[in-house]
Amino acid sequence: MAGLFSPLTVKKFILRNRIVLPPMANNKADDSGAVTDAHIEHYVRRAKAGVGMVVVEHAYVCPDGRISKRQLGIHHDGLIPGLRRLVEAVQACGTVVGIQITHSGGKVTLESAGTQPLAPSDGLVPGASEPARAMTVAEIEATVDAFVQAARRALAAGFDFVEVHGAHGYLLGEFLSPLANRRSDAYGGDLAQRLRMPLQVVKAVRQVVDEDHLLLYRLGANDYLPGGLPEEEGRSAAVALAGAGVDLLDISGNLGGAETPDWDGVSQGYFVPMAAAIRAEVDVPVVVAGGITTPQFADQVIREGQVDLVAIGRAMLTNPSWATEARAALE
Repeated sequence: MAGLFSPLTVKKFILRNRIVLPPMANNKADDSGAVTDAHIEHYVRRAKAGVGMVVVEHAYVCPDGRISKRQLGIHHDGLIPGLRRLVEAVQACGTVVGIQITHSGGKVTLESAGTQPLAPSDGLVPGASEPARAMTVAEIEATVDAFVQAARRALAAGFDFVEVHGAHGYLLGEFLSPLANRRSDAYGGDLAQRLRMPLQVVKAVRQVVDEDHLLLYRLGANDYLPGGLPEEEGRSAAVALAGAGVDLLDISGNLGGAETPDWDGVSQGYFVPMAAAIRAEVDVPVVVAGGITTPQFADQVIREGQVDLVAIGRAMLTNPSWATEARAALE
C-alpha cells in the first residue's frame, strides 16, 4: 500500500514521494517579473528537504493579467534565462519542478496591470476590488495564445511540467463560475459553455507541452458561495479537463478562495472529500491542498487512496524542512 513516502510514476517522471510544494505567491520578483536570487533560495531550501514535486508560484502570461507589481512573470522571452536558473537549481536537488501560468482576470487592479481588469462579464468579480470589463472574443483568443506562449517559454527554460491556473477566482476560474460569468455568447451559460475557455487553453497548451512533459491543471472545483459553481459541476469539469489532455489535477477552491468559508484555521484537509470524489471519476493522479500540516494526516489520505499526492503549503512556508521532519516522524 502506497504511503506519503512511496514513489509515484507519472508518465516518464518518477516522483520520489507524494509531497508537493504548491504554488504560493512570494512577490519576490523584480518590477519586470524576473526571477531573483530570493526566489532561488526559497525553492532550493524546500527542494533540498526532499519534496517530490515543486510547483513554482503563479506567473502572469501577459501584462493585463498581473495581480501585483512583484509577481513572477512569464510573458516575454527575456525572462527565460532567469527561469532557467531557477529550474536548474531545483532539479539539482532531485525534484521534479514545474511552473503555474496564470491570468488574474477580474482580480487585477489598475495599479498592478495598468489597465481596467478583464473578466468574463462586466462588474465586480467576487473577491475583487475594482469593476472589470467583459472580454471580447478577440481578447479571449489572444489570452489563449498568451497561455500557449507562456507554456513554450516554460519548456524553453527547462521545466518538467506546466500547470494552468484555473482556481482561486482568477480568469479561468471566473469563466467556470456562474457568479463571474454571465455572458450570453458561446462562452457563457451552461457548464459546457462556461468551460469553453478553460478547455481551449488546455487543448492549445497541450499542443506545446509534448509527451515528454506534464500538463497539470489547478481546478477550483467549488465556489463555496451561494449561486456559485457547485461541487457536482466541479467534478464534471475535472472529467472534461482530464479528457482534454491534463496529466494531473490539482484540486482547490474557486471564487471562495484557497479555503472553505467555514475553515477554522486549524482543521486539516478541508478539500480532501471533494478531491477524493474527483479521484473516483478520473484516470489521472490527483493532488489536494487544504490546510494539511501533519505528516500523519498526509500519510493517511494517501494510504486510504483518497488522493495520489498532498500539497503542503503554509506548513512548508513556515518550516522549509517539513519534508525531512515528516520522514523521520513516520519511520
